[in-house]
Order: sequence, then structure tokens, then C-alpha cells
Amino acid sequence: MAKPCSFVARDEIWKRNIETELEAAKRWSHKWGFLKTPLEELIEDEKKENTKPKIELPEHLQVRPVTPVEKYIKVLPSPPVPRTTQGFIGWRSVVPGLELERGYQILSCKSAFFKDLKWPCEPSD
Repeated sequence: MAKPCSFVARDEIWKRNIETELEAAKRWSHKWGFLKTPLEELIEDEKKENTKPKIELPEHLQVRPVTPVEKYIKVLPSPPVPRTTQGFIGWRSVVPGLELERGYQILSCKSAFFKDLKWPCEPSD
């Protein structure tokens, strides 16, 4: 059970609490007063920094406008989706316009490699 305090002691505790609150209120503006500054005033300095004189770049260094993708890439409609899961394997590569094997001839890798390096086909001891 807590001891009962006298009215004088309670009054002293109350006075100390009030003094602490007043001191904290005085220190608050020194520590946290920047929070009361309006946003426009804080941004004002940043706006001044961004106003740099613009230098005209030579034509070969200027950034060209973006070319629309549609000019270079033509997207044709897809062929019908296969009905079976097995039909999914390679289904786009069999369509003539979508084949993956374009413009090259399949050669034996081993013989082509030896020819490129001008090595003999059979090792000699």
C-alpha cells in the first residue's frame, strides 16, 4: 500500500512538473522550431539552385526525340493457341513467320571449328 503524501509534498511535485514543462517549451523552439517554417520558405533555396543558365549544345550532342517503337517493330497477330500441352512445345517456331531458325545453315560444329582455326582434323603425335 502506498504511503499517503502530504498536501505540501504534492504541491512541490506539481510545481516541479510545471517548471519542467515550461523549460521544455522554451527549448522546443531552439531544437524543433524549423518544423514551424512554411514549406515554400524551405524550398525557396532549392528553386534558386535549379535556375542555372542553359548552354546550347552542338547539334551532334543534342538528344534526339524518341522514335515510336511501332516504326521499327511490327507485331502481327498470334497464331491460334494449341489445344494440347504437347502442342505448346515449339508451336511458334513451326509458323513460317515466327521460326527461330532464320538465315543460317547448320554445320557440324567440330569440323567448322577446326576449319576456322586451320587445325588438322586428326591430332598428330
